[in-house]
Amino acid sequence: MTDDLPAPRASAAELRASDADRDRVAEILRDALAEGRLEMAEFDERLEAAYLARTYGELAPLTADLPAATAPAPAAAGPVSLHKDTAAVGSWAGRIVGDARGSTTGLAVLGGFQRKGRWTIGRRFTAVCCMGGGEIDLREADFAASEVVIDCWAFMGGVNVIVPPGVEVDVRGLGIMGGFDSHEDGVPGDPGAPRVIVRGLALMGGVGVERKLPTSEKRRLKEERRRLKAEERGRGKELG
Repeated sequence: MTDDLPAPRASAAELRASDADRDRVAEILRDALAEGRLEMAEFDERLEAAYLARTYGELAPLTADLPAATAPAPAAAGPVSLHKDTAAVGSWAGRIVGDARGSTTGLAVLGGFQRKGRWTIGRRFTAVCCMGGGEIDLREADFAASEVVIDCWAFMGGVNVIVPPGVEVDVRGLGIMGGFDSHEDGVPGDPGAPRVIVRGLALMGGVGVERKLPTSEKRRLKEERRRLKAEERGRGKELG
């Protein structure tokens, strides 16, 4: 008889960070900027990394050299709950619209196509680019299913797929005298988030997959940076 072995427990650094954890790190970084501990360029870089971070291990280095910082820490006791990220589930639920057919095709022959902004991608989307280019931006898109398949056929052309943080990407394409970018392949997704499978062929062309913050979040960060700069200028005038 074989004894049941307990499932291995994730280390603290591997535990998933919440939106509240990312917000706490962002607040620490804002304070460090106001105190002159960080330059604006470094603040921008760390702030974006904070909002893209998925685990405590990715958040910790962002504040490790700040003396007053208290990095977010996971609860010490008990196993990780499978439902601890219910807020993340709720945030994605409204974007998976099973009753919608959605857009299914993008064609670029000696030209280009673009799908971006608020749109719905179908369960299966086919992109064909021959001596042209296409962009499939999913940052603000709705999804016709919890799993969508994007077939990319790039012949002396290219397709660029942009996904937001939290979406899992599975890249299965083949590049012949070209390339399939798979650096986002295998990154775990948020609970309730859709899964995107990118497959196909790049012949003397390329298919790229990149992860970017949604435009609305970038705009919010830009406004935050503008506010911080204004406050910094105001403090400089007071000291002068």
